[in-house]
Amino acid sequence: MTIASARHILVETEEECLKLRGLILDEGEDFSEIARNYSNCPSKEQGGDLGKFGPGMMVKEFDEVVFNSEINSLQGPIKTQFGYHLLEVLSRT
Repeated sequence: MTIASARHILVETEEECLKLRGLILDEGEDFSEIARNYSNCPSKEQGGDLGKFGPGMMVKEFDEVVFNSEINSLQGPIKTQFGYHLLEVLSRT
């Protein structure tokens, strides 16, 4: 089974998600700091780090990105039942 590790930022609107994406990609802001300051997920205390998980442990939309996107690339906005996510896959083994 494939195991991935990822971090994310969860916000309520697509607009906010795009704004934060711009801060990270265009302004060079630190992902972990943005997560701590803006994310609605308890993982914000760890800079958005979700730890290690396998397929099916996260919602479908999240899984599709985590197990198919490039490692260390910023993905999103990704809409799920929880809101809008920015996602970075840290590893996959």
